[in-house]
This record gives sequence, structure tokens and C-alpha cells, in this order.
Amino acid sequence: MSSPSRTDAVAALPGASGPEAGLTPGEVVKLHALRRMKLIATGLLVLMALIFAVSFALQGRYPWLQYVRAASEGGMVGALADWFAVSALFRHPFGLKIPHTAIIPTRKNEIGASLGEFVEENFLSEAVVREKLASVGVSRVVGTWLSSPKNAKRLTDELASAAQGAMALLSDDDIRTVIEGLARTHLVDRDWSPEIGSLAEKIVESGHHHLAVDLLIDRSEEWLASNPEAFTELVSKRLPSWIPSFVDRIVDERVYYEALKFVQAVQSDPNHRLRLALDDYLRQLAADLQHDPVMRDRLEAAKAQLIDDPRLREIASLAWQALKDALVSSLANPDSPLRHTAESTFIDTGLRLQTDAVLASKVDAWVANVASHLVASYRHDIAAVISETVERWDGAEASQKIELQVGKDLQFIRINGTVVGSLAGLAIFTVAQAALALAS
Repeated sequence: MSSPSRTDAVAALPGASGPEAGLTPGEVVKLHALRRMKLIATGLLVLMALIFAVSFALQGRYPWLQYVRAASEGGMVGALADWFAVSALFRHPFGLKIPHTAIIPTRKNEIGASLGEFVEENFLSEAVVREKLASVGVSRVVGTWLSSPKNAKRLTDELASAAQGAMALLSDDDIRTVIEGLARTHLVDRDWSPEIGSLAEKIVESGHHHLAVDLLIDRSEEWLASNPEAFTELVSKRLPSWIPSFVDRIVDERVYYEALKFVQAVQSDPNHRLRLALDDYLRQLAADLQHDPVMRDRLEAAKAQLIDDPRLREIASLAWQALKDALVSSLANPDSPLRHTAESTFIDTGLRLQTDAVLASKVDAWVANVASHLVASYRHDIAAVISETVERWDGAEASQKIELQVGKDLQFIRINGTVVGSLAGLAIFTVAQAALALAS
């Protein structure tokens, strides 16, 4: 017959070579603690048995040992009863398949379902989540953590490492395909003419386009004033070759001064006829973009041709590569402006969360709403993880894991049973002896 204190009671995982196989370091520590408590509880049982044997053998010679025998006898009974009760939770005591023993291995599915339901009802309720988040003060905790330069740098380093990893995994061809797909969806396939026309109409009516016109005229006047030779050379190339050179020079100079005079006139007169004509043209163009099908078709055709131009694709590819290289370089350099900006942004956000009550309340409310929504939507799925995990365990594995968690504390039941049994045995025997004495 096996001893109730055997240390092999905690079974290893299926296929393991020993009790500690397949256990995490934390579970191994708990296994050792469980073994120690089992030895203590069993040691008390053995001690009660030894005291009982000695007192039983000598009680005839020393009558007072009857009280010791009664106490040790009650202690043995209590120890054995509680050992049976504790062992029956995890296995069949002595290997005997007594009804209502090995409760956990045989009813693990029901226990897992009950545990999942308990967690769902008592921990994954919206009220509990909101109360816990309110007591924690998410904005205050996050703000305090972020405001520390050390933590801000650590967060920046982690995000930079993650971003570098993501950039390394990204395929340039895939990125170009995604960009092209987005461009076609939002630029090519969509008719932008009405929006562009409406925007142009608002700009013309507000007069904001005059800034661009002024800038263009100013630059034209500056170029003409600074480059007379270049302008006259352009005019000379377009004159017939048979014209004498002195006539050529007169025409060049005359055209140059007339052009400069015209540009300066436009520059100084806000109501110049060229400006008014340009306003009329832009108004008509804005109206045509919104209402003229021919103009809209011309714009769409030009847009499609521009998007399909291989040179534009090449430029987009080069731009992406340059952006990627610059981003990777900035992420890899701890002293880059990008990372310094990220760190200072985190610190500033942390300080604002601590000092700005309105912002903090908004963040707390947002976090509470998100958590409540997640709990309300997925509480059953989250709790189901518990029951499904327990169902996947076999009986021995479930018994092992649960005993490792609570078995040490359950051994105190055996110890307490031994002590209480001893006191009860002593009390019963004392009362019985007193009753006999009174009766006689």
C-alpha cells in the first residue's frame, strides 16, 4: 500500500521523464514548496502514530498516558481524514476508485467552464472595468511614466527599432504597387473636375490668386531687368536672316523695352486689362470644370496620361526610395532630429496629461469607453479561453497544474486536521472520563 506522503503524486506532463519535466521555472519552485509541506504534514501523522504506539503500550503502567494516547489517536484520525479529503481532489487515494474521488481529473471540463463563467461574471463586467480604470487613473499613470526623459527615450528606442524592422520587411515593389493602387483609386478613377472647379471658383472670388499673379509678374520683371541680352538673343533668333544687323539690334532693343514696359505696367496697375482678362479666364475655366463635359473629359484624359507616364512612375519610385533611406537613417541614429523630436513630444504629452485636467479626463473617458466596448463585445470569448484551455488538458495535466497552484495551502488543512483531531480526541476522552467518574 502506498504512503499518502509519496512525492510522486504530482504527475509530470504526458511523455515527460520526471515530475519536473515540462514545468516552468515558477512551477518547479511551487513543486518544491508543495513537497516540503507534504513532508511536514506527513511527518505530523507519523509523529502521532509513534506517540500513539508508545502511549498505548505504556498506558497500563502509567495511567496518565491514556490522555496522550487519546490525543494522538484523535490526531491520527484527523490527519488521515484530511489527507483523504485533499488527495481525493486530485487522485484516487491508494489507487482505489472510490466514488467522488479524483474530482479534478474526472470533472475538469465542468470546473473549467465554471471558472470561465466566474471570471466572465465577476471580472469582465463593464462596471468592474470602469471602476478599476477610474481608481487607477490611466492618464495620470501614463503621464507620469511618459514625462520621465528616461522612459521617453526608451519608448522612442523601442518604436524606432520596431519601425526599422518593419521597413526592412517591406518590399519596395509591394509599396509601389500599393501607392499606385491608392493613386488610381483616389486620383485616377475619381472625377476631380467638379471639386477642382469649385475650389478654383472660390479662390478667384476671394482674390487669393492675385498673390500668385503678383509673384509671377514680379519674377518676370526681375528677370527682364537682369537679363536684357538673353531676351534680345531670343528675339534675334526669330528674325529673318536677311535683315541687316543694325536693324536687328534696333528691333531687339525696341521689343525688349516694350516688353519690360508692359510687365512694369501690369505690375503697378491692379486693374490692368491683363489682370482682368486673367480673372475672366479663370472664372470661365472654373465654371467649365464644373459644368462642361468636354473640359472635364480633357482634364481626366490629361490626368490619366500623367499617371501612366513611365517617367512619373520612375520619379515616384525614386522619391519613395529617398524617403525610405532618409527615414531608416534617422531611425538608426540616436541623435537624429527625428528621434529627438519624438522624445520631446512624448515628454510634453506626459506633462500635459499631468497638468491639463480637461485632457486627462478626455483620455480617461476614452480609455474607459474603449475598454468597456471590448469587454462588452468579447467578454464571453475571453472567458472561453479558460474553459477551452482546461478542456485541452488531460486529467493528469489539469490535476498537476491546479495542485501546483493550491496544493501547498491545502497541506495546511492536513496540519490543522492533525492538531484539531488531537485536541478533539483529548477533549472527548477527558469528558468521557469525567462522566464515568461522576457515574461511579
